[in-house]
Amino acid sequence: MSFPEIAVIGLGYVGLPLAVEFAKKYPVVGFDIKQERIDELRSGRDATLEITSDHLKSVLRNNNSESTGLFITSSPSDLASANYYIVTVPTPTDKNNRPVLTPLIKASETIGRVLKPGDIVIYESTVYPGATEEDCVPVLEQGSGLTFNREFFAGYSPERINPGDKEHTVTKIKKVTSGSTPATAQKVDELYRSIITAGTHCASSIKVAEAAKVIENSQRDINIAFVNELAMIFNRMGIDTHEVLAAAGTKWNFLPFKPGLVGGHCIGVDPYYLAQKAQEYGYHPEIILAGRRLNDNMGKYVASEVVKQMIARDHKIKGAKVLILGITFKENCPDIRNTKVVDIVHELKQYGTEVDIYDPWANPEEVMREYQLETLSSLNSDSYEAVILAVAHDRFKTLDIGALASHDGCVVYDIKGVLPPDSVDGRL
Repeated sequence: MSFPEIAVIGLGYVGLPLAVEFAKKYPVVGFDIKQERIDELRSGRDATLEITSDHLKSVLRNNNSESTGLFITSSPSDLASANYYIVTVPTPTDKNNRPVLTPLIKASETIGRVLKPGDIVIYESTVYPGATEEDCVPVLEQGSGLTFNREFFAGYSPERINPGDKEHTVTKIKKVTSGSTPATAQKVDELYRSIITAGTHCASSIKVAEAAKVIENSQRDINIAFVNELAMIFNRMGIDTHEVLAAAGTKWNFLPFKPGLVGGHCIGVDPYYLAQKAQEYGYHPEIILAGRRLNDNMGKYVASEVVKQMIARDHKIKGAKVLILGITFKENCPDIRNTKVVDIVHELKQYGTEVDIYDPWANPEEVMREYQLETLSSLNSDSYEAVILAVAHDRFKTLDIGALASHDGCVVYDIKGVLPPDSVDGRL
């Protein structure tokens, strides 16, 4: 393998940690279209908190001619020296849950303008099987004037970043790799194996690697949907779901899934990519979409359960004050992408309640920009008719919930099941 010069396109939760690791051994150009993000990273600060300031500063370089290190840029011309292009842009869904490939196509257009004979383009973004070769490669061919698998090549290596997880970091998670030809697959595998200490698995084709990615998270989605449905059933029966799961978990092969909200950039999105492709082939997926429907409605379910308990305590619902603890999609990280907590907020507002949101991890400006919701900068002394623990941040586990629930008969609802059972009125 010739000495790699790597360009990483997209410096978010996935791209930045990958670029930093590669930059310890190779010259890396990190590219992003957001100048605000570029300026932030050049100053040595990562708002996603995936990379510490010291760690980031240790690999940064000031120009594009040094032998190793990370050069941050928003100029497409700086990508021209690379021979490996790794695409880590987001692949979301629209309001109708249809895959949105626009970021992927735009990234491919950018690469196409600088692509040279012998270059390899590797995609890490979540896609449906076939997207790399059917949707992205034609864009690369058109932009570069080069012929696929003759003058340039492609690979796919799905990201497995878990935002906020400081144990399972990029190098410690086994990496699936693939290439458009056997020789390319070997080069791609060798490239990742040079930094991934957990090892690699070279798939037989790009489509196999793409399919592996979408089923990883679809499987989790379906399993969580199952326990969410169990929670609905057991709540009606007056049985504590968490106690049931603890008892069932004593069997050696019982899978330890818990009920909750399913958002984020992967589990709440990936099943729709697989479903879309399945429908193009004339198959309507039953289990995958059933699981998605159930999980997508959990926010409304939680809101209705809280309102029912408030009514049972003779609270007037219209104008009642409700505090929601947490707005990020998961604990101990600032990521608000596709958070399902907003579904609870919107549903409670439909009932006429006044909702306060407090989350020390979330960026208030980002929450406002993305969801048009205000968040508290600190907890105040207001009296609430209901308090909902929506995200299990470590800071919330030590909060004096009793002090927050100072209103007579305040309903305390624990979505994550982390508070002592005798201190809450309901939980999933």
